Amino acid sequence: MKETITWQDFEKIDLRVGTIVRAEAFPKARKPAYKLWIDFGPELGRRRSSAQICQRYQPGQLVGRQVVAVVNFPPKQVADFLSECLVLGAVGHAGDVVLLRPDAEIPDGWSVA
Repeated sequence: MKETITWQDFEKIDLRVGTIVRAEAFPKARKPAYKLWIDFGPELGRRRSSAQICQRYQPGQLVGRQVVAVVNFPPKQVADFLSECLVLGAVGHAGDVVLLRPDAEIPDGWSVA
């Protein structure tokens, strides 16, 4: 278990729901990953993410899927791609990741609380 955080620490994290609008292989990444383009609605627009989710998903399965992401991390350069948000998933054995998503379709950009 990780260290305990305060409510104020949690409030700093901006979690939003967005829809993947484009996904493609990312052969230049050190670990197997996909390049994702995610629409977070009119307030935030589209953001890009490098996601290590290749064990469970193919790019064609991802387009149109809603996901939960942290949108207020600083951008991170991953090879030749600027990752602007962190898509969240549950991590199992050997790095198998299951993406987190709402159980009903909701407008892109909604906050997660």
